[in-house]
Amino acid sequence: MENLKSYINTNKDRFISELIELLKMPSVSADPAYSHDVLNTAEAVKVALDKAGCDYVEVCETPGYPIVYGEKIIDKTLPTVLVYGHYDVQPPDPVELWDSPPFEPVIKKTELHPDGAIFARGACDDKGQMYMHVKALEYMTQNQQLPCNVKFMIEGEEEVGSESLEWFILNNREKLSNDVILISDTGMIANDVPSITTGLRGLSYVEVEVTGPNRDLHSGLYGGAVANPINILNKMIAGLHDENMRIKVPGFYDKVDELSVDERTEMAKAPFSLESYKSAIGIEDVYGEHGYTTNERSSIRPTLDVNGIWGGYIGEGAKTVIPSKAYAKISMRLVPHQDWKEISELFQAYFESLAPKGVKVVVKPHHGGYPYVTPIDSLGYQAASKAYQTTFGKLPIPQRSGGSIPIVSLFEQELKSKTILMGFGLNSDAIHSPNEHYGIWNYLKGIETIPYFYKYFTELNQ
Repeated sequence: MENLKSYINTNKDRFISELIELLKMPSVSADPAYSHDVLNTAEAVKVALDKAGCDYVEVCETPGYPIVYGEKIIDKTLPTVLVYGHYDVQPPDPVELWDSPPFEPVIKKTELHPDGAIFARGACDDKGQMYMHVKALEYMTQNQQLPCNVKFMIEGEEEVGSESLEWFILNNREKLSNDVILISDTGMIANDVPSITTGLRGLSYVEVEVTGPNRDLHSGLYGGAVANPINILNKMIAGLHDENMRIKVPGFYDKVDELSVDERTEMAKAPFSLESYKSAIGIEDVYGEHGYTTNERSSIRPTLDVNGIWGGYIGEGAKTVIPSKAYAKISMRLVPHQDWKEISELFQAYFESLAPKGVKVVVKPHHGGYPYVTPIDSLGYQAASKAYQTTFGKLPIPQRSGGSIPIVSLFEQELKSKTILMGFGLNSDAIHSPNEHYGIWNYLKGIETIPYFYKYFTELNQ
């Protein structure tokens, strides 16, 4: 791969402009108003895979948004890498907090990205990282450097729970057969501190509804005499944690995997500045479960957070009402051995028990996923580690992530293969937030590193 860097340097302007065109497409899977754009984006991914060198590409219909499948099979006796990614993006809201329109990509230099970063919804999560694999394939096919077989499965529902993915996998096991699954939908510690994600938290996502009177009431005539659903909901949410920020749902911690002192000591070796962490997100102090560090709280410990809360009158001016209903969306991040379906049931039983007789409570599970840990002694991890060492000049640090990719455990269950998480984003890239961005250096570094994974994985399997 002697000409890999020169190929990237020669084509980097095109690589960047192609990604920018993809980022202009508002493929928001959560909002039906964007359905046409989501479908158009799937077609654009199909075209890109075809141009990159896949011998066969198709847009596969599912009960929801389509999955783009592509493959380049050079020799069935060689290993097969299955690349997973997603072309859908989070809603851009609140749009008014963006410094530039979310679907009009701009390149700006930042302190962490002196070479510039692309600001747009989906830049890092996951279009930019997914597209690295497309361009890596282009290099390998154009230069006869592809050492094994490759398949692509790029979906359009990751941001809404991947509801159709299990259906697709169950109906296409043979088509998707592989020796390892490769995903870039995570991050690394820093540009000069490469890391590989070895663990993901699971997820249980629910919506709660509290109903009081059968209609909105005049707060003067009824205030103090009937239960106010917003007041009640706030009290119920406050009752979900104790004074040490431990979750009070009975049975919640029964299956939590407690890491040993030695494992926690190894985790603590990763470089981390608490002051920089606080400064980056504009807070004076951190907050969380007592007895654990900030990094531990956001990776190896389960959590429960309110993601949204609403009810009553929120328009301009005043309207003195006791609302009929109040709502909240709540997510629980889970660690190994916690079953998201069991946790959802435990939460529902406890949350309903907190309600006084004056209101009715409905808990609606949305979606969830299981935690995942990949062993660092696997051939896939070893290949990834060597790839990072080759392009970064140092060994990557294994790191557990606080995020969730629910389908990873599904892959192992149904396809019987391990997943390697080679992410090149940074925590500061504002994924799911206004002003999401992805460093151009990171984008190009991913394109440079990925081909080495193929090389080393093939060699390790010989």
